[in-house]
Amino acid sequence: MTTALKFRNIAASPNDPVETWPFEGILAAVERGTLPDWRRLAAAIRADPWGPVAQQVLEAVRLCHPYGTAELLEGVVSRARKVAADCERADVAAEVRDLVGRSGLSKQDFAERIGTSRSRLSTYMSGKVTPSAALMVRMRRVAQLAVGPPADEASAAGG
Repeated sequence: MTTALKFRNIAASPNDPVETWPFEGILAAVERGTLPDWRRLAAAIRADPWGPVAQQVLEAVRLCHPYGTAELLEGVVSRARKVAADCERADVAAEVRDLVGRSGLSKQDFAERIGTSRSRLSTYMSGKVTPSAALMVRMRRVAQLAVGPPADEASAAGG
């Protein structure tokens, strides 16, 4: 049987979602929590690796540096951030591939239209390199111009 983590001097219930806990609740969980408490923190961190819970956990670890728990929780944040970054990189690569495909242009022509080489475009399409935000805007514009405006815009312009 597990016992609930007890908070001192704060108006939060240990059964509330960790995202609603004040910093003192996060600190209590880091300092003297148990495996179920750390699992709840880990789930919140995985859901939002750069969010408030992750930030507060790292701050709590810096403040109290609990033996064993510090490394565990820092590892949870680090792994969650790596997984999220890898997924984001894959999403960007998929969008680049989609834009090239929708444009109807060859990879060579698309690369020239965005001001890069075909080999560099390949690195964006594979996810090895993530293009800048400005380059993504340019890719979207080139894909849009190559296929023409959406049907509703085209009909509005003509009539």
